Amino acid sequence: MANLQLTVEQINKLKTTEVVHDEAVKERFIYLYNTIWKEGGEAAYERESRYFDILIGDNEALRTKSTPFSVFTAFIDLAVCGLSVEPGVRALAYLMGRNYLMGTGQDGRKIYEGRCVLVISGYGELVLRARSGQIRHADNPVLVYQEDNFSFSDTDGRKSVHYTCNLPHTTGHIVAAFMRITRNDGSIDYAVMFEEDWLRLADFSANQNKRWNRQTQQYEKGDPNALYTSGVNGSIDTGFLIAKVIKHAFKTYPKVRIGRGTELQTQQEDPKPEEPDFYNLTPGGAAAPQPEPQPQPFGPAPEPSAGITVQPANDDAF
Repeated sequence: MANLQLTVEQINKLKTTEVVHDEAVKERFIYLYNTIWKEGGEAAYERESRYFDILIGDNEALRTKSTPFSVFTAFIDLAVCGLSVEPGVRALAYLMGRNYLMGTGQDGRKIYEGRCVLVISGYGELVLRARSGQIRHADNPVLVYQEDNFSFSDTDGRKSVHYTCNLPHTTGHIVAAFMRITRNDGSIDYAVMFEEDWLRLADFSANQNKRWNRQTQQYEKGDPNALYTSGVNGSIDTGFLIAKVIKHAFKTYPKVRIGRGTELQTQQEDPKPEEPDFYNLTPGGAAAPQPEPQPQPFGPAPEPSAGITVQPANDDAF
C-alpha cells in the first residue's frame, strides 16, 4: 500500500464528486478490499467509483448537502462490506442523505450537517450473512395476500408453512409475510410476520413520533413512519415489509460487520456499536462520534422491492 496519509481536513477540501477519485482514497479502498476479500480491489474500485459518480451526480441533495468526509466513509465502508451500489430493483446497497444534529447555535437554533450514508438493503444483508457462514441459503421473502391460502405451525421447534398463491390479488391487501432459511446444518427455519405484527410496530412508531400540544399542554400521538401506509390502498410498503421480515428472521443471529458510516436497512432504528477505524486517518484527524440521525432523510432514496436468493458458494454478489 502506498504511504498516502488521509486527514478529515484534506478530504473536506475536496468536492463531493471528487472524493472517490482522490489518489489516497483510491489506494485506501483497494488496499482494504484486497485485505478483507483477498483479491479484486482494483476491479471493485473501478466499478464502484463509477456507480458513486452516477448516484451522487444524479442526486442534487446528496451532491450539494453531503459533506465530502461522509462520502469518503460511505465509499470505504463499501470495501469493508464487499457489496455493490449498482442500481436496480435488487440493489444490495444504496446511498441515502441524512441530517445529523451537531448542536445549537448562539441564537438557539439547531445546527444540522448533511451526510451521505451507505445503506445495506435487506437483500444485501442476506448476502453478508451467507458469506459469514451464518446461513447456507435464504429464499425470497414471500408476501401473502388476502386471496391466498396460508397456514403456519411450530411443533416442538419444527416450523412448517403451507402456502398457496391464488391469483389475481384483487384487493392488494397483505395479511402475512414469510421467508424460508436453510441453516448451515441443512435444517429449515421460517420467519413469519402477520398483519397484526406490523400494525403493532406502526403504533409503536406513532408513539415514538408524539408531539407536544401547547394548547392542551400534553403530548399527542404522532404519525407512524409513512412506509407503514404508503402501499396499495393504504397498506404497508412491500419493500419496507420485506426488510422487516428479514430483521425479524435474524434478530437472534450475530451482528454482521459493517462500517462506521453504514446502516442496515433492517436495523436503522437500532443503536450501533463502536466500529474499528477502517479509514486510516492520521492522529488528530479522527472524526467525532456521529450523533443520532434525524428521522427524515433528505433527497430521494431507492426502495428495493424484489427478493434475492443467496448462494453462499458464489462470493461474487454483483
